[in-house]
Amino acid sequence: MKTRNAWGGFLAVQVIVLAGVAASWGVVSSETRETVRNAGGGKRAAVPIEFDEPLRIEPLYDDPQVVSDEELAAVLAKVRPKFPQERRRPNFVEHALRTWGVDAEFSDPDVMSGIEMRDFLIDHGQFVASWGKKTPALLQSGEAGISIRWGKQPGASVHHDHLLASLSEAGISRKQRVYAIGRRGATFDSILQQALLDVRLDEKEVEWSAMAFALWLPPQKDWTTADGRAMSFDLLAKRLIRGHGRFGVCSGTHRVYSLMLLARIDEVMRSSGDKKAAGGLLSDAVLVDVYDHLASVRDLISVSQFDDGSWPGNWYDGAEAVDFPTDEEPYKKVIATGHHLEWLAIAPESLHPPREQIRKAAKWIIQATLEQSDESLRKRYTFYSHVGNALALWRKTHPADFWKKHQAEQAASSNE
Repeated sequence: MKTRNAWGGFLAVQVIVLAGVAASWGVVSSETRETVRNAGGGKRAAVPIEFDEPLRIEPLYDDPQVVSDEELAAVLAKVRPKFPQERRRPNFVEHALRTWGVDAEFSDPDVMSGIEMRDFLIDHGQFVASWGKKTPALLQSGEAGISIRWGKQPGASVHHDHLLASLSEAGISRKQRVYAIGRRGATFDSILQQALLDVRLDEKEVEWSAMAFALWLPPQKDWTTADGRAMSFDLLAKRLIRGHGRFGVCSGTHRVYSLMLLARIDEVMRSSGDKKAAGGLLSDAVLVDVYDHLASVRDLISVSQFDDGSWPGNWYDGAEAVDFPTDEEPYKKVIATGHHLEWLAIAPESLHPPREQIRKAAKWIIQATLEQSDESLRKRYTFYSHVGNALALWRKTHPADFWKKHQAEQAASSNE
């Protein structure tokens, strides 16, 4: 992979890998201008995005004591995206795609490839083939592009901007064609531009909006929304910090991951040597607040881990979570443990609990995953997808890369 030419001199342990290079920061792309013209006369100013590929955060550690090759292969086999064709749930596909990536390929024809998952989410024809014509479209025509139908209704994406963030983490091109009703010639940029205009700080969930925007906008760090309000990564970071952990999605762990991603991108920008990026993604004061918050999370999970290695859903209660455990469904421990392992894999060691606690957590969740029947795991697929991604990150790789190597080794072994 290549890095963006505008950012040179990256720190060795804080590399953001990029898949392409664009011409400059100063000119709004023709794709973006076309999106705005299609949307209604150019009344909305497009947010300038000059690169066609999203940023990619790389993991920092390769610890076989967290997960061995054999354990990782077994877990990834369990979380391959094998979904029924009829009434295929977008949320499941989104989770699978952000775990496996657009380039994922499988020898089993019943398992969706990365391209098949991508196309299901961005092609209305694929959606209709699964849900029929009576279900409202997943892709909706918006004022400045394409919005995503989200919520608890059948065939909807469950969380606001989760589809956007998942496609971005999976490595989609901004020029990728998107097929929606009434949006001829649209690209992924149409979804991104609409989301940038629609985001609001008073929403219940901004975790995925912050993540997606951070993967596309830097070094730009502020813009204007559809209602004329100023928006910035400072404001998004403050929103992610605010409020008790119990109010966040998946026991508050998505907020933590998004904050860690913002901090990683900020550090790379500051260390790049490029004048446009020198100020970082966040202001100095907000960056301090982010690290203070992440340090408080570290302290809480250091004292809230059960003896078996799992973290409870109420990890944010600290030692009280162990002293006075709640009567919760087992899957909530899978959520908390898997998600914490995920953000810790991209966090500096200063934000880690003792490594032995991380290894205990991994051993517990590996066993919990492998014990699941295929039917049981499919019902909770979204939670277990984070397990597969987290464990791959702890081996300094990504699920698709590891699986390709694993399949090649198996093929070679069978031919001996």
